Amino acid sequence: MKTLIAFGFIIMMFVLAIPVNAGGKDKLQKYFSDAALKVKATENASEKRKILNESFQNMSKALDKVQNSCLISKDDRIGIDRFKAALREKQNELAGINGYERVSDEQLNNFSNYVVQDMEQAQTITISLVALLLIILLAVLLL
Repeated sequence: MKTLIAFGFIIMMFVLAIPVNAGGKDKLQKYFSDAALKVKATENASEKRKILNESFQNMSKALDKVQNSCLISKDDRIGIDRFKAALREKQNELAGINGYERVSDEQLNNFSNYVVQDMEQAQTITISLVALLLIILLAVLLL
């Protein structure tokens, strides 16, 4: 009987882990989507840049805090490094530094869409559920 209960518990964990993991990724995608919506709702180009830059900075801070946490594995740290590198590229492109051409004022709305799409694709990098939830929590708290 105990083995049956244990087996059932293991099956339940696998079944429940899939939707929880997807929900975490959805929240991270929503973070970038919300920033893009704010950019599109703003008329002033300098305000658009500020919104994008602040969203990049907040996410970078959250990633740094999670990466320095003892709760995540070495593999998670590697995944976070890759995610941070992709985020840094977007920051550099927005500012026009480190070999990137600065995003023109007219292209800021399109750039915000591009960031959303690119960051969604970058999430395929393996990050465990614990690390993903910590990132989301910290990003939301830093707003």
